[in-house]
Amino acid sequence: MSIIEIITKLFGNKAQKDMRAIQPYVEKIKVAYEHIDSLSHDDLRAASQSLMDRLQSVVADKKHRIAELKQSIEELEIDQREKVYNEIDKLEKEIKDQYESTLTEILPEVFAIVKSTARRFTENETIVVTATEMDKELAADPRFDFVEIDGSQAIYHNTWMAGGNEVTWDMVHYDVQLFGGVVLHQGKIAEMATGEGKTLVATLPVFLNALTHEGVHVVTVNDYLAKRDSEWMGPLYMFHGLTVDCIDKHKPNSDERRKAYACDITFGTNNEFGFDYLRDNMAISPLDLVQRGHNFAIVDEVDSVLIDDARTPLIISGPVPRGEDQMFDEYKDRVAQLVRTQTTLTTKLLAEAKAKMGSADEKEREAGELALFRSYKGMPKSKALIKYLSEQGVKVRLQKTEEFYMQENEKHMHIATDELYFVINEKHKTIELTDKGIDALTGNTDDPNFFVLPDVGSEMAELEQSAVSGQLAAEDIQHKKDEILTNYSVKSERVHTVNQLLKAYTLFEKDVDYIIDNGEVKIVDEQTGRVMDGRRWSDGLHQAVEAKENVKVEGATQTFATITLQNYFRMYNKLSGMTGTAETEAGEFWNIYKLDVVVIPTNRPIARNDMNDRIYRTKREKYNAVIEEIELMVSQGRPVLVGTTSVEISELLSKMLNIRKIKHNVLNAKLHQQEAQVVAEAGRPGVVTIATNMAGRGTDIKLSPEVKAAGGLAIIGTERHESRRVDRQLRGRAGRQGDPGSSVFYVSLEDDLMRMFGSERIASVMDRMGFQEGEMIEHSMISNSIERAQKKVEENNFGMRKRLIEYDDVMNQQRNLIYAKRRHALMGERIGVDITNMIYETAETLLTDSKQVNDYEGLRNDVLQTFAMELPFDEDAFNTTKRALLSEQLAEAAMDSFKRRMDKLMQVADPVLQRVYEDKGQLYENILIPITDGKRVYNISVNLRAAAESHCKEVVREFEKRMLLFVIDDEWKEHLRQLDDLKQSVQNASYEQKDPLLIYKLESFGIFKDMLHTFNLRAISILLRGQIHQQEPDHVQQAQQQRRHDYSRYRAQKDSVQQAAAASGAAAAAAHDTRAQQRPEPIHVDKKPRPNDPCPCGSGKKYKQCHGKLNVGGI
Repeated sequence: MSIIEIITKLFGNKAQKDMRAIQPYVEKIKVAYEHIDSLSHDDLRAASQSLMDRLQSVVADKKHRIAELKQSIEELEIDQREKVYNEIDKLEKEIKDQYESTLTEILPEVFAIVKSTARRFTENETIVVTATEMDKELAADPRFDFVEIDGSQAIYHNTWMAGGNEVTWDMVHYDVQLFGGVVLHQGKIAEMATGEGKTLVATLPVFLNALTHEGVHVVTVNDYLAKRDSEWMGPLYMFHGLTVDCIDKHKPNSDERRKAYACDITFGTNNEFGFDYLRDNMAISPLDLVQRGHNFAIVDEVDSVLIDDARTPLIISGPVPRGEDQMFDEYKDRVAQLVRTQTTLTTKLLAEAKAKMGSADEKEREAGELALFRSYKGMPKSKALIKYLSEQGVKVRLQKTEEFYMQENEKHMHIATDELYFVINEKHKTIELTDKGIDALTGNTDDPNFFVLPDVGSEMAELEQSAVSGQLAAEDIQHKKDEILTNYSVKSERVHTVNQLLKAYTLFEKDVDYIIDNGEVKIVDEQTGRVMDGRRWSDGLHQAVEAKENVKVEGATQTFATITLQNYFRMYNKLSGMTGTAETEAGEFWNIYKLDVVVIPTNRPIARNDMNDRIYRTKREKYNAVIEEIELMVSQGRPVLVGTTSVEISELLSKMLNIRKIKHNVLNAKLHQQEAQVVAEAGRPGVVTIATNMAGRGTDIKLSPEVKAAGGLAIIGTERHESRRVDRQLRGRAGRQGDPGSSVFYVSLEDDLMRMFGSERIASVMDRMGFQEGEMIEHSMISNSIERAQKKVEENNFGMRKRLIEYDDVMNQQRNLIYAKRRHALMGERIGVDITNMIYETAETLLTDSKQVNDYEGLRNDVLQTFAMELPFDEDAFNTTKRALLSEQLAEAAMDSFKRRMDKLMQVADPVLQRVYEDKGQLYENILIPITDGKRVYNISVNLRAAAESHCKEVVREFEKRMLLFVIDDEWKEHLRQLDDLKQSVQNASYEQKDPLLIYKLESFGIFKDMLHTFNLRAISILLRGQIHQQEPDHVQQAQQQRRHDYSRYRAQKDSVQQAAAASGAAAAAAHDTRAQQRPEPIHVDKKPRPNDPCPCGSGKKYKQCHGKLNVGGI
């Protein structure tokens, strides 16, 4: 027994420790349930209302103090407000802490209330309670069919519409679900097996945290689930007076979506939550804002959302000038010819290897092994090569040859690769052109370095040397520098285009990595096998694939706003998630999100038989064995689910089954719309279903008694996925709630995972034991070896995702600062503090720069241009006084100047506005105030009444807001464009043996620092020069009513299940569902009362005079 096993036996493993820590909570819930369940229906609702009141009472004093502080801020001088805002921030943090501690105290009672409510809806067709105002509003809203009013009573039904189907509530929480609920409330990930009711588990922490009215977000993987879950679970929450809605039901940037966010519980997809955050930070009016604070989020299928979807950032982009000018179509023919040439060469090398490796001459054998290695480096995905590597002893010899050329830091690698046109690293998906390849691409062009990046550093150094020696004039040197930089820019784009085209032709396969649908290249998710509508590969790769497939190459776009899902979800005060497969990614969840994974035990023991992997030499042998296993299972009356990793494999297996006349269903990226129907039939006796490894994720395949008696669902995996989590997801389709079943994976040495990461031991064992064609090896040692190979891939994938977030972390610090400034300007909060800081920072920067070169006159000119004033000190003081004191004097003088100018602006505007308000106050709500900085006129829209009553303080406030927003957006958009260019250009640093990320961090910091300085200069210059043209009251113009910004011209790149209007579209999306499939029913639409009908709320009024005139949003 190992030391680890001894320690585990003495102290228990992590899962056991987690359960021991949570057990006391569960016991308290059981005790509280005994009392809660004995209450009447009205008393039960009163108990939840009492807890809401308790939560508000514990923070009432602090909220009152915050309101007082905010009220007093306007009376303070600008430079005195920061201290007050710091106190507000401190009080808001204390409120969050008090909420959290109180929620933990009341957790047992609240969980008992939720469980008791679930039991009452399960056991009673109707629940009669005393009607409240919210009950009446629900009854009057045609969207909600589960409540009606009868006099002073509200009648709740336990049957309602959810996702287009009629559902009857029949679920009550059992103990392991209480465990899961506690884990989720604590801000952790609950891993629960398929069929354990994760959606019901979520009702416990959602209900508890919603009692604060601070907002709970329930995040799902697609819009169908978001809408369905909000409708299915909603009545449980609404029964207790909590408001519920789903953002995916409403258009972006609409009143309805804002009301959805204002609800206690808000459902939605991960992408829409993220895009709404980005849209809010592009808003030009408070009317555009929809989100409120990021309080608590529960993520369903958390591994899919926070790991799989997190590989691609969310981007809102728009067109750029000359975005159609790209080189992909120009160079694709050259690249295609180069690939064909390399394919011919590697085929010859493989034939040479086969001929020489069997020779008796040792030198001949070595030459054959070198030819094999070259063929592998040139085209590793060649089917002929893969088949040859599966023969006895061949792969071992290739690995030994590779080890020789890899030693001494690849000192001799050039000997192997110089004969090739380009070298492919399949593991890291990179391609490097050789000198031979560059020559072939260059062809007959005049420039022999047509595809070679110039050494900018050396050329610049030579120019500097020429300047020192006086060989060239300063003007000529600058001209030469511009030529060098322009040449580098053009060649950099050219090399990048060719590199992406090479990847498209050699590493990305049609019907495996993507499909062509209606003339568009659509990505197939490598984890789920689903088509990802709207997603595009970055850095020009998508355009390269479009050029390869001869479809329209989309124009380049510019990023206007972007964020990774990792950084979006890290903004939440508390985050938790649930899934059936998270344990294998526990390290990544902790490293990125600080989320602990807790494995929840199953309600019933798992009866599924997970067999060892069955290893074959070739894919042909493996697929034949799979077909024979399918025939055996069908003959036993068992349903079979065959998991594949690509469209190509699923179609191959389908053809083989057709030859043997075995009926079956196929589900892959091409046939995605059939998913609901296929999965619904997958549990019937003798039904064979071919699907991707993750198909039907979150779907419970229900089995009939005869299927259970026959042995349950048989899972057959045709290939080990590179992620253990995906394989576990496939296994989890069988064994639901103690059902019988089995799972087995068929593997060949030709599979991608085995070729790239498989252990040498597997190949050598099969060689030593003399396995013949068609024979298989099955042993736990082999299965463990495959899992180790999967771990290598997982580590590599984690490294790539970590790299993505490291790039975004650089921008995230900048984004947080800019978005905070922008929100202050938009809402008018803390704007005075921001302006004060800008003035002091600018004064410090100007003085520091001038002091370094002792340039008093330069400082004087800069201060005149920026602050529009003379220096507050003379040249003697500049030379003799310390920089810090001078900086303080300059900043204070600038602040005094700013206050005087704003006071003057108010003095000029106030008499005119007072007369306008007296004469036309009834006609005008908003008016335009023309303010100029001497260069252009800015028409500032202000509320006439607010401006008049504040004696034009409102005018100054709106002027400050609009100017800061204008300059921030202008500078930030340009900054993002520069970062886009920088991210692409730094990739070329890898050719110079430099770390692109390090260069990106250094360069982006400098760019951001320059952007902030430019922003400060521009904003302050406008504010300190702002003045109003004196106008007669008759000339004042009315301002148009503020309207919401139109985001339709921007493109939001996202991944979502598109719902067609037809019922089949909704059914297809339902396949993501985490519960058993419901029988599709016609969509039920409640009859809306006519204007003169009695209002359903029971008020006795006509509908048009009661709820008919209300625009009820999300309830």
